[in-house]
Amino acid sequence: MFLNEEQKMLRQSVRDFAIREIDPLADELDKKEEFSYELTRKMGDLGLFGMLTPREYGGSDMGFLSLVIAVEELARVDSSQAATLAAHETLGAYPIVRHGTEEQKKKYLPLLCDGKGLWAFGLTEPEAGSDSRNTKTIAERKNNKWIINGSKIFITNASTDITKGITLQTIVKENGKNNFTCFIVEPGINNYTARPMKNKLCWRASNTSELFFNDCEVPHENILGKIGDGSKIMLGALDVGKLTIAAMGLGLSQGAYEMALEYAKNRKQFGQAIANFQAISFKLADMAMKIELARNTLYKACLLADTKQSFGYEATISKLYCSEIAREIADEAVQIFGGYGLMRDYKIERFYRDQRLLQIGEGTSEIQRLIISRKILQ
Repeated sequence: MFLNEEQKMLRQSVRDFAIREIDPLADELDKKEEFSYELTRKMGDLGLFGMLTPREYGGSDMGFLSLVIAVEELARVDSSQAATLAAHETLGAYPIVRHGTEEQKKKYLPLLCDGKGLWAFGLTEPEAGSDSRNTKTIAERKNNKWIINGSKIFITNASTDITKGITLQTIVKENGKNNFTCFIVEPGINNYTARPMKNKLCWRASNTSELFFNDCEVPHENILGKIGDGSKIMLGALDVGKLTIAAMGLGLSQGAYEMALEYAKNRKQFGQAIANFQAISFKLADMAMKIELARNTLYKACLLADTKQSFGYEATISKLYCSEIAREIADEAVQIFGGYGLMRDYKIERFYRDQRLLQIGEGTSEIQRLIISRKILQ
């Protein structure tokens, strides 16, 4: 493996942390649908926040591959904690790093690098998921302020007690055109409400929210980028977000495979371990092969990103492949566990649920195939 010493140490430290701190709590947090402030703070103490943020603003600037390794190792144990870090870094802080003014960077980024502050990206709406251009949330200028009306749904990290703000995509109408524009909205601002969503199938210990704006006022200086830059900011954030969704798929696959391998070695039927039966050993071989291919594909995309080369196409392939193999590997792992795989007493049941969002978040598998097909048919 081509990882440098710093990245190898990062992998081991995050793996040790996840096993020691997260694993004992993951099932109970999932059962209660409880966001853990303690684990978020401890991830901050470990240095996992601010990995894409320059050092001058309080970050570690470790790069895309290092972030992906951290997310991968968290998801190997619990997707909810991985989702908190992934969404904060790629959809939350990174758009400010890339598009914020110097004043915005100095004001917000130092708050987001220690696990004591989270940021969210408000994109999805009830009628605007894959069809993001159907956004209905609108911002209208009034003197030196903007009046925002609309709603968002399925927004990660937006309604915790440590949420410092969200980047909100809206429509600004000018000269008969819809200009997609991003605004920074802070908690506590008038006529803005964030409400946690419960009864989720998966990622139950991550914070997912509905957002409501009813004549919400924000100052003009809270525009991120320029009027009309919203689509560019959103697509750039999603390209980076695809890397961490892929990392979650990879990490979940690794964890599910390891659980299935251990179970198959110890579960006896017909007088021997079921791992000795070709039907089971071939399943395990396919899992190992898919994980290796997924890791190579994802790390290649990260290396392109870290060397400032175009990586959107490779990120799309990685996101699609890693999320699809997570589904396949989690399913086969449950099959190896048999009836026990359907019981909450076994962690594989949670992994089977958690993988399902990966084929939807940061662009559905269908949209990823559309992007790839357009690229190859150009």
